[in-house]
Formats: sequence, structure tokens, C-alpha cells
Amino acid sequence: MTPHPVVQAVIDLSAGAIGGAACVFSGQPLDTAKVKMQTFPGLYRGFLHCFLSTYRQVGVRGLYQGTSPALMANVAENSVLFMSYGFCQDLVRLTCGLREGAELSDVQKACSGSVASVFSSLVLCPTELVKCRLQAMHEMASSGRITTAHNSVWSVIRSIAHNEGPAGFFQGLTTTIAREVPGYFCFFGAYELCRSFFADYLHCSKEDIGVAPIMFSGGFGGACLWLVVYPMDCVKSRIQVMSMSGRQSGFFKTFLNIFRTEGVRALYSGLTPTMIRTFPANGALFLGYEASRKLMMSQFDS
Repeated sequence: MTPHPVVQAVIDLSAGAIGGAACVFSGQPLDTAKVKMQTFPGLYRGFLHCFLSTYRQVGVRGLYQGTSPALMANVAENSVLFMSYGFCQDLVRLTCGLREGAELSDVQKACSGSVASVFSSLVLCPTELVKCRLQAMHEMASSGRITTAHNSVWSVIRSIAHNEGPAGFFQGLTTTIAREVPGYFCFFGAYELCRSFFADYLHCSKEDIGVAPIMFSGGFGGACLWLVVYPMDCVKSRIQVMSMSGRQSGFFKTFLNIFRTEGVRALYSGLTPTMIRTFPANGALFLGYEASRKLMMSQFDS
């Protein structure tokens, strides 16, 4: 029995929120290292140096800087993403002339995820902006680029609202969308292809492949996403953090400045912690989403 579209949307939204929370708690310290290395590539010799330096300077709390906005960002993003994903699947069916509820191919699901990412970017950008600024606050204050360090979510929000106005919360939105659209095509495409492989290998449906295959498929999807979009994510982080000091630059200007002054390698600074993080974090994301969605759907069916 197919749930009413509104009920289905609520289930997808709730499951996405649960998956987003699982993603944050499993990977936040590595995300902090990634943002620091993206923003200050010359300050750290590598991932371990960044990780240990942060721990020595601020302790464990420093590795979890930005957890609150990261939690807000991931819950908001994945709630909207997975809810939109369901709607976009219906849109793809309509575009391809398929009947309602027809099973989509892996490529069609990848297209659905790509379109859904546009909607999730609108809620992701403001929360990720706050997260990135909190994560890089220590380095910005130490380098003298800002005079006042804000150590709480609300102080950063007040600072943005006071100094930059409502539009300030959407610094990096263009770059976020440019990152998300191709990234989520790869993300959902790789995830679904991997699940199809496990389903064929185990001779079962994609919904019954088990915990380990789901987590591996999620991690594989996350790895494909980051390998494709990482330079754009680096530019986005640089725009969002450096705008704290009043430096307003667009995507192409920031990209060319990094490329000319720091080289291609700087665009991939922080890739190591990102790739280490992607398997547990995105594995937890899809496990949380699939398990909670399956549970809620079973309650509805009963």
C-alpha cells in the first residue's frame, strides 16, 4: 500500500533528519580538520598535524567546534534533500512517461538526487556558513584577520546579521549549488549502483542487502561525491570564512586567486580527512535514513 504523498513526504523528511544527525556525530572532528586545512593550507603540514594541533590548542572541544550548526545544517539539508528526492523521483517519472510508483533506474535516481540538491542548498548554505566560521575562528583570530573571536553559534549569527545583513547568511550560495548539483548526481548514482551490485550478488532486493552493504554503499557514494566536487567545496569554505574579515569575493575570482597564488594542490587541501570521514559518516547517513524509513513505512503498513 502506497502512503498518501503528504505522509510519504513526512516519512522522507523524518528519515533524512535522523540520517543527517547520525552523519554529524560520526564525522565532525574530521570535518573540522577539513575546513581548517581548506582555509589555511599553509598553516598545517598535513591532516595529522592539523588534527593534533587543534587538540593541543583547544582540546577535544576544538575538534567538535561547529557541531551545533553542523547538526542544524545536516538535519536541515538531509530533511529537505530526501523529501525533495521523493518529489523529484515523481518528476522524473512524469518526464520519462513512466506510470506512478514505477521503479526508476539507477541513473534516473541519480538525476532525481541532483535536482533535489538545489532545494537542500537553500537551507544548507546559511547553517554551513556558521559552522565553517566557528571551525576556523581560532586561526582567523591568531592571524589578526579579525579582532573579536566569537565562540558560540549565536554570537556568530548576531555578527553576520549586524555586519552583513540577511544576505550575509547566503555567502557562497552559488558555489554551494555548483557543488551540490553534480555532487549529488554522483552521490545517489554511486549509492544506487553499489546497492544494485550487492542485491545481485546476494540475490535479494536492494532493501534487504543488510547493514554492512548499506554503509559501504553510502560511503562509496560519499567518496564519489567528494572526488568530483572537492575543489568547489574548498572555494566555498574560503569564501565563507574569509568574508568574516570583510573580503567579499565571488566564486571565479576566489578560484583563480587560489589557483594562481597557491597552486592546484591548495584546492585539494583537506582531502585526506574528508575521504577518511566519508565512509563512516555517509554510511551512518544512509543507514539511519534507510532503517528509520523502513521502520516508519512498516508502521504505516500495519
